[in-house]
Amino acid sequence: MKSTIHLFKELFTTEAKILLQNEHITVEAFKYHSGIEAVKLSNRRGFIIVLPFYGQIIWDACFNGHSLKMKNMFSEPKLGNEIIDTYGCFCFHSGLIRNGCPAPEDTHPLHGEMPCAPMDKAWLELDNDRVAICSEYEYVKGFGDHYLAQPKVILTANSSLFDIQMQVTNLASVEMPLQYMCHMNYCYEHGATFSQNIPQSAITLRESIPAHVKPTAEWSEFNEKIKRGDYVLNRLDNDQMYNPEIVFFMDNLQQYQQDLEYRMQSPNGHTYTTRFSSAQFNYATRWILYNADQQVGAFVLPATCRPEGYLAAQRNGTLIMLSPHESRCFSVTTGIE
Repeated sequence: MKSTIHLFKELFTTEAKILLQNEHITVEAFKYHSGIEAVKLSNRRGFIIVLPFYGQIIWDACFNGHSLKMKNMFSEPKLGNEIIDTYGCFCFHSGLIRNGCPAPEDTHPLHGEMPCAPMDKAWLELDNDRVAICSEYEYVKGFGDHYLAQPKVILTANSSLFDIQMQVTNLASVEMPLQYMCHMNYCYEHGATFSQNIPQSAITLRESIPAHVKPTAEWSEFNEKIKRGDYVLNRLDNDQMYNPEIVFFMDNLQQYQQDLEYRMQSPNGHTYTTRFSSAQFNYATRWILYNADQQVGAFVLPATCRPEGYLAAQRNGTLIMLSPHESRCFSVTTGIE
């Protein structure tokens, strides 16, 4: 039997309150000093912290004693209009009508309108040994697009893996564009190795340079070595070469596998893993960054297209168009094996 607990902002204070507890799972509600509400889902293996009314951002995730999220400059989430205002999270929803790094001709903010969206409602669902935090957001503009976004995060008892889901429904009477990326900002661990069930040849270096990337001569030469095939980046060493970022694209994934699996093996013995369907996500990105302030080993970011902005997706034919009242569902399983 499924039980629902509705969440209201009045529940949240700087002092944590237990909303639900049994022998396997605990759910707590609290508010950061910045005023942002948070829900902590815990089991015996670890915890997830979700911001139910703020883009349903997954602010933190920690399992088996290992933090999954990137090194960053934020001690807590900050209110903002776009993701760079609070870029310290483990995961955010990039999109939904616009996605990725905008080209000079694009008009959308970095990673679109969804990451910091003010959610309209939130609730918990308890079903046997699983608990889900659910949110809902209606996006509507006069003379523009109109959709319903329903993100969900699911934690299962005694598991160090969890599910991140998104359902998008076009509420308009005309078709709407859809670009979506499950943007997981995984930790950087020196010496970690990458593996995946697609060919290495399917992983290609990004050759476009977004506005936020400022190349150095050393970085440019390193990129040339990768393009020539003189260096294969499947291990996190040469830390100094990932500033600015190194990005790889994986296109048309349906030609390789239906069920995709990506792993980052830590030199300390544990393995981070991400699984998803190529029928839902036909593209993926790998993002590596290392400097004194931010360190990221995002070994896979599942997506519906490359994160090069709206116009690029429109030009290369990877922009999804949702028919009136059509829905699309996306699901990612991630965590520590």
